[in-house]
Amino acid sequence: MKDQVKAITAMEEDFAQWYTDIVKKAELVDYSSVKGCMILRPYGYAIWENIQRIMDDSLKAKGHENVYMPMFIPESLLQKEKDHVEGFAPEVAWVTHGGSEELTERLCVRPTSETLFCEHFAKIVQSYNDLPKLYNQWCSVVRWEKTTRPFLRTTEFLWQEGHTVHATAEESEAETIDILNLYASFCENYLAIPVVKGQKTEKEKFAGAKATYTIESLMHDGKALQTATSHNFGTNFTQAFDIKYLDKNGRWQHAHQTSWGMTTRTIGALIMVHGDNNGLILPPKIAPTQVMIVPIAQHKEGVLEQAAKLQERISKVSRVKIDASSKSPGWKFNEYEMKGVPIRLEVGPKDIENNQVVLVRRDTKQKEIVSMDALEARITELLEEIHQAMFARAKALRDEKTYAVRTMEEMKQTADKLQGFIQAMWCGDLVCEERLKEEAGVTSRCIPFEQAHLTDTCVCCEKEAKHMVYWGKAY
Repeated sequence: MKDQVKAITAMEEDFAQWYTDIVKKAELVDYSSVKGCMILRPYGYAIWENIQRIMDDSLKAKGHENVYMPMFIPESLLQKEKDHVEGFAPEVAWVTHGGSEELTERLCVRPTSETLFCEHFAKIVQSYNDLPKLYNQWCSVVRWEKTTRPFLRTTEFLWQEGHTVHATAEESEAETIDILNLYASFCENYLAIPVVKGQKTEKEKFAGAKATYTIESLMHDGKALQTATSHNFGTNFTQAFDIKYLDKNGRWQHAHQTSWGMTTRTIGALIMVHGDNNGLILPPKIAPTQVMIVPIAQHKEGVLEQAAKLQERISKVSRVKIDASSKSPGWKFNEYEMKGVPIRLEVGPKDIENNQVVLVRRDTKQKEIVSMDALEARITELLEEIHQAMFARAKALRDEKTYAVRTMEEMKQTADKLQGFIQAMWCGDLVCEERLKEEAGVTSRCIPFEQAHLTDTCVCCEKEAKHMVYWGKAY
């Protein structure tokens, strides 16, 4: 295992290779024979299951119901919303044959399910009494990507996609923002990842949306990652699909719609925000194993028996396992560092004699001796301490790598020499947004809800500034 750790490329040397080394050596994924598709191994899938469970419970608590739509979309159905189909056309995978027979109409393998939901909503929404419809789907989608990287951008990936229908514009806007806040809360309170909440520019919004809201995170290398998005469709789709309802006055009205999603990309974010040169560092709340018990001198009488008793006790307050394999303790230490297990518990003959154990934190590698009598209480406290410390470190790094610029020359120099979020004023003109991408190599990440006034004029031109925008290079 030491050789495996040594084989991890240092993130300071080559961040992209470091990332690839981590996902492979921590046994999160394997590559498949289909280019751009990944095999989620048990450990990687267990992380996703924990994310899924927490999000699913949160959505159901808000009244959302799970449904499942087909994975195939007829071409004629996809064509019904012009902006939507144009936005996804380059990424669509098509089915042209069923067995040996050519299909009379091509079928799209879903890149997203808006059109399927719209077709269904048009059938089941008739009256204001039918609203709202609060649906969510857990599934995979396919987008034919040219350049792929596990979790961050793959041809097929897992996600949840929410689709809701409302009677009024106010209700759909409230839903869109409510879900965005749910995503932000989840990232910060479970993944220990600080986020910036805001609205996408017209250029960057979802194809067919009235408005797109986003949470943006900053990775350890200073690149941004769009962590989740929430879209207010207004009546753009409901008009195209004729989703109407009779209001209380007996008049037909077009309904208002939202759509939102979070994907397995969050696992990539976890790696790039928290990992180090020894492997993963997993936030305790989503770690498949929160405490790994490593018996020391396990061949000696009573050690494995005591480890089993401790496991039974600790299982009441955490997810805990014992590694009683024949591997050496040193091997085990390195293996669980690689896999990012938050707490390692060591217990041997001397510990048993002294009624104590040794607890080792993965995030700081600090050791502490804890009485067996106080073990459950201390583990509960320590897991929370680790989460808070991980969040604080990630936020400090983000703040350190957030720069404010006031001129185009400052923007170019900062984007060229530094990696991170760049705050700058913008006039709202697409020409300036495209010039910033061309000349400084940055894209707009979001117009943050929390605005700051840096200057009166746009960073790119002499026009009056309308917004402070977060810019950056992104995955």
